[in-house]
Amino acid sequence: MHPVAIVFIVLGALLLICLFCSIRIVRQATAVVVERLGKYRKTLETGVHMVIPFFDRCSKPISLKEIVADFRPQPVITKDNVTMQIDTVVYFQITDPKLYTYGVDRPVLAIENLTATTLRNIVGELELDETLTSRDTVNSKMRIILDEATDPWGIKINRVELKNILPPKDIQDAMEKQMRAERERREQILKAEGEKRSNILVAEGEKQAQILRAEAEKQTKILQAEADKEALIARAEGENKAINLINSAKPDASYITLQGFEALKVLAEGNSTKIIVPSELQNVSGLLTSMAEVIKEGNIVTGEATKPKQEPKKETKTETKPNKK
Repeated sequence: MHPVAIVFIVLGALLLICLFCSIRIVRQATAVVVERLGKYRKTLETGVHMVIPFFDRCSKPISLKEIVADFRPQPVITKDNVTMQIDTVVYFQITDPKLYTYGVDRPVLAIENLTATTLRNIVGELELDETLTSRDTVNSKMRIILDEATDPWGIKINRVELKNILPPKDIQDAMEKQMRAERERREQILKAEGEKRSNILVAEGEKQAQILRAEAEKQTKILQAEADKEALIARAEGENKAINLINSAKPDASYITLQGFEALKVLAEGNSTKIIVPSELQNVSGLLTSMAEVIKEGNIVTGEATKPKQEPKKETKTETKPNKK
């Protein structure tokens, strides 16, 4: 082969290699810093770019996505001199590849050390109980401080979280005992409140029951009195009506005598002491006849106790002469 042809072939191969090396493809969510002869030239964003081989040097792709850095636990002393281990998680994002490249050496290590010192400063102003209950406050303070400190590095701190807070073993045991005692106290309080409420409800129920019973008895007595009143009124009206009817009929002496016999009959049926007072002393024969009937029944009383039944006497007929006018 002719030497000139070999030279052209070599030059063509070199041109192809240079052309291939001059093409730079940047992926999505990444950036590339370009230096020309050791000096910052530009930042390549997503897409296809051309660079000058042997003059331009491209850095490694820098991720623009949010990065999670989980740092190892750090010993921290609280205000009340309690040493505990706290590990943090930092969420950050690179906003300026140029500052990230030239701002600080080993940026992740710098963020870790800055997080540890900031955490010691903040927790050192708090007591143990405040540290355990004020995680949100510590997180927000650390995020603000770290964000301001990392601005010159082209880094944005989005979030800082305290992952674990590990007090010493004896402190943990004391906290568990305290928590157990607090729970027992709350249980006793709740139990006492429940018993108190139950007793109040029972007493209120008994009170209401007594009130209802009293109201029921009151209503019963009122209704009974009303019924008795209505009965007495009805009986009195009936008797009044009967008397009026009798008076309007103008009964004769025989009717009155018959009613007297009926009253004596009712009176004689009882076993109690009886005193008979005749309303008409002139009718002696009628009185004797009634007394004879009473003697037959064995219930004659003359102001003393009831005497034993005697043999009936023979009736003696007495003739009464009619009175002459």
